[in-house]
Amino acid sequence: MVFGMSSCAVLALEAVARGSAVSRLAVYEPPFITDSSRPPLPADYVAHLTSLGKQGAYGDAAAYFMIAAVGMPAEAVAGMRQAPFWTVMEATARTLPYDGQIMGDTMSGRPLPADRWQSVTVPVLVGSGDAGAPHMLTGARELAALADNFTLHLFPGQEHNIDPELLALVLTGFFTTVKQA
Repeated sequence: MVFGMSSCAVLALEAVARGSAVSRLAVYEPPFITDSSRPPLPADYVAHLTSLGKQGAYGDAAAYFMIAAVGMPAEAVAGMRQAPFWTVMEATARTLPYDGQIMGDTMSGRPLPADRWQSVTVPVLVGSGDAGAPHMLTGARELAALADNFTLHLFPGQEHNIDPELLALVLTGFFTTVKQA
């Protein structure tokens, strides 16, 4: 059984689609951009992140991610760069091109590809908060509609940073439910 959140939700979907031995999968708010509720990522997003990484410009890569992918205003990110936690952002920026590669074109503003996860036949719980960014809920709904074994679960009042106790309660129920024959 596997749980993935944000882009790790897409990584988990890919792992199951490619044959990982998983009996149940739960995902929370894969950051799909499948409509016009927010701008899509630039077409050269991954290439630009890769270039910044090759230059060793990890702070710039983290800032680019926060602005282009997360959608934060550049002024807010400029302030974040002065905060003590920014060194952690720089350290993890090395992984951002991989994050972009696993997301593929699912942040392009186009509908999800109907066949990308068709080989996922295990029960999949697709979670989303109803109080966060509209594109997150739209993407979760679109994912859940791809197959009969994908079920949408809305978390009232929650955003991308979900209350862990609420999440744990739902995940525990999903992962301990015995499938009826």
